[in-house]
Amino acid sequence: MPDYPEVPAEGATDPADEVGAGELAARVVKVKDAAQDIGSFIRSQREAAQVSLRQLALLAGVSNPYLSQIERGLRNPSAEVLGQIAKGLRVSSEALYVRAGYLEQRPYSPVRDALLADVAITERQKQVLLEIYESFCRENDSSNDELAPVEKAEPSAETKPLEQESEDE
Repeated sequence: MPDYPEVPAEGATDPADEVGAGELAARVVKVKDAAQDIGSFIRSQREAAQVSLRQLALLAGVSNPYLSQIERGLRNPSAEVLGQIAKGLRVSSEALYVRAGYLEQRPYSPVRDALLADVAITERQKQVLLEIYESFCRENDSSNDELAPVEKAEPSAETKPLEQESEDE
């Protein structure tokens, strides 16, 4: 007689399915929390900017009900919609992406924060400047790792301070 896979009795559950269901439930909760977090953040930014829901919906190119659902945490917006909302609020799209979980939080940097807060340049210009800044930081980090400690030498005639040169003359 051939071996057939064992079929559980009706109503019986497989323990492996229960673990999968638990993981799925945890993911659903995490997505709901992220949606509420980004929604409340967008609402607080909109209120701080003194922009009505209708005005922001118009600026972002989305419907009033959809934006309202985002703010209440009922919908999780796509990266594209977040970018449009960021433009409408005149805030960094990166800040919204991080809040929504699309990007990882970068380490604190006053230069990065100043660039992202600047309203005089476009989002694209901000991203280019940040990429240049980060490449300089990486280059300096790798240079510092390669340099051995150098002992301080006496200044040569070429590197004498200006005060000493004027006294010598």
